[in-house]
Formats: sequence, structure tokens, C-alpha cells
Amino acid sequence: MTRAHDILRIVRHVYGGNGPLPLHAPVFAGNERAYVESTIESTFVSSVGEYVDQFERMLVALTGAQHVIATTNGTTALHMALLLADVEPGDLVITQSLSFVATANAIAHASAVPAFVDVDLATLGMSPDALRAFLERECERTNGSVRHRASGRRVAACVPMHSFGFPCRIDEIAEVCEAWRIALVEDAAEALGSWRGTRHCGTTGRLGTLSFNGNKVCTTGGGGAIMTNDPAIAKRAKHLTTTAKVPHRWRFEHDAIGYNFRLPNLNAALGCAQLEQLDDFLRFKRALAQRYRAAFTASDIPFVAEPEGTRANYWLCAILLRNEAERDACLEVTNNAGVMTRPAWEPLHTLPMFAQSPRGPLDVTAHVSARLVNIPSGVRTEATT
Repeated sequence: MTRAHDILRIVRHVYGGNGPLPLHAPVFAGNERAYVESTIESTFVSSVGEYVDQFERMLVALTGAQHVIATTNGTTALHMALLLADVEPGDLVITQSLSFVATANAIAHASAVPAFVDVDLATLGMSPDALRAFLERECERTNGSVRHRASGRRVAACVPMHSFGFPCRIDEIAEVCEAWRIALVEDAAEALGSWRGTRHCGTTGRLGTLSFNGNKVCTTGGGGAIMTNDPAIAKRAKHLTTTAKVPHRWRFEHDAIGYNFRLPNLNAALGCAQLEQLDDFLRFKRALAQRYRAAFTASDIPFVAEPEGTRANYWLCAILLRNEAERDACLEVTNNAGVMTRPAWEPLHTLPMFAQSPRGPLDVTAHVSARLVNIPSGVRTEATT
């Protein structure tokens, strides 16, 4: 029996079930139907309604952020967060290559250019050492700003991403950003319910963002959120994401180029019901991760565990195989057997639209992307009913 078949056996045994196993399917076991139906009955199904406000209040309570602004999806949340961080056209924004394409897309949507640095093997998120090295080697302080020497572009912001819900070394990244006076914008799209120390992911920087896509721990169908502790930024975020409309009972006045990024009430209703179950979802996922870790350790297959000093949501559990060939064999065997697994994303610097972007050494990124496999990680329906 090959290691690929060992992995298939372990997943079947730990996760349970003989039929097809999804990677991470949503679970609707609470008040979703009731809240959505009440929204339909109210006729307030678009971006105005009581559930939008309730959803934002619930996220404030859950994350500890002082202000939360709900948006249509995680990409629009990150796009707007970059604009609120004063990223301007032509600027350089440092991020990691090991990330979903939306991270770099949001930078491009802000008319900026991504620059890629490496990740830590222990966290799978941005390495503060790689960030510091890139700044020291490739950049310089000039006239109160940081410039990329080769291109002359202003380095406006840094966007670390908490990969698969594992908190990166965000405190150290924040120290580097503060020393270089670069805005820190956290991409916590995958990290709802993940903490480093006493801080929820996405609340260390000036701004942070969340995603509520259908495959996330909690879903609104499609949705995102901006988090900040700055009341002025929060006010501006709500204004710009609501087409920059000046409040008035009947007139349509707009005082800036705005964006139609506000989360609809219909989606927020679904999200409120999901957030009510977040603690149960997280308990299931942590217990599942513990069982996976024990089983894979016994089979000498490395399981990706939460870094020390953190509490991860284990959005997607992951294993690291010996090489790319073994990874591909695992993906072939498991998916052919109806067990959905997937590799890490293609490193962003290898995609054609970002191939010319500045970058530092990306050795760990290449190592992880060639070996990582995500395994079924969703909440089992029977566990929440």
C-alpha cells in the first residue's frame, strides 16, 4: 500500500463516512432559514436592513475589533482596506506569494503592484524575517517615504495573510511595518476564530479583512468585512462602500467616487445565524484536527499544527508530503476515491499577470506549494444537530 492509500484510509477513518467527502461544505443547522425568510418578508433584502447592523455588531463582539463594516466579499473588503490605508496608483504593496489570488487581485484593483516575500514553514504565513530582509535589501527611506530602489515605487502597505487559518507572526510583522512606517493591512479571510495570544487575527494592523465565502468557517453565501479600531477610518469605510452617498431622505448626492460594496441584508441574515454557531463549529474543527494529528503522526506523515502561542480555527487541515510527485499521487488517489483534497494555491509570482512583480527569495513558498495537501475539514452536519 502506498502512502497515498494510507492517507485515504486515515481520512476515511478519522472524518467518517463512506460516500463522497467534500473539502469544506457549509452547514446550515441553526436559524438560517428563519432569518432569511424574515428578511424576505420585510422586503429589505439589499444593503439596508437590521441584519447588516446585527452582523457587524456580532463580529465586533467576536473579534474584539472596535468597528466592523460588512462588504460583498473578502476581495472587496481588502480592496477598500487598501484604499483606506492610502494606497495610491503605482504604489508597491508587499504581500506573500503563498496565498489565494484574491490577495494580489485586490492590490491590483487598487491600481498598485504586489511585491512578494517568503513565508514561514511553521505558520505558512508571511515571514517577518523575509519582510525585513526585502526592505533592507531592496528599499530605502527617501523624503519621509519608503521607495523600492529598482522601480522607484513608493512602498505603501504590507498585506500578510493568515494561511488556512493559522496565525502568522503578526506582532513581529507589525514591528517591522512600524519601523519602516508602512501601513499594515491584514488579510484574515481564512482566519475567523483564529487568535495569536489575546488578539484575533485581523485586529493588529490599521485594518484587517475577513471573508464569508461559501467554503469558510461561517458563510453569508458571499461576503466580507473590514475591521479597524480607528473610528474615522470606519466612518469613511461605510461611506465609500455605500456609493459615497450623502445621507438624505430623498436626494441622491455623492461627494466622492464610491463603491457598491455593502453586504446585502439577505446575506447578513444568513451570516447572523452562522455566527450564532461559530463556537460549535470551532469545537468540532479543533477536535477533528486533534484526531487527524494523532493518526498522521502514527503514520509518520507530517500534519500542519497551529504555531505555538496561537489558537487556529483549522479552516483547512493540511499535511506536508515528501515531494511534488508524492503530493500529486495523493491528490490522484484521494479524489478518484471521492475524497476531495487539494494542493496549495499556485504561488502568485508564477501567475502570468504577476510574473514581473518584485520579489525576494521564495524558497519556503516553493517547498510548501510542492508538498502541501488540504484534506476534508468541514463540520459534519450530524455534529451540529
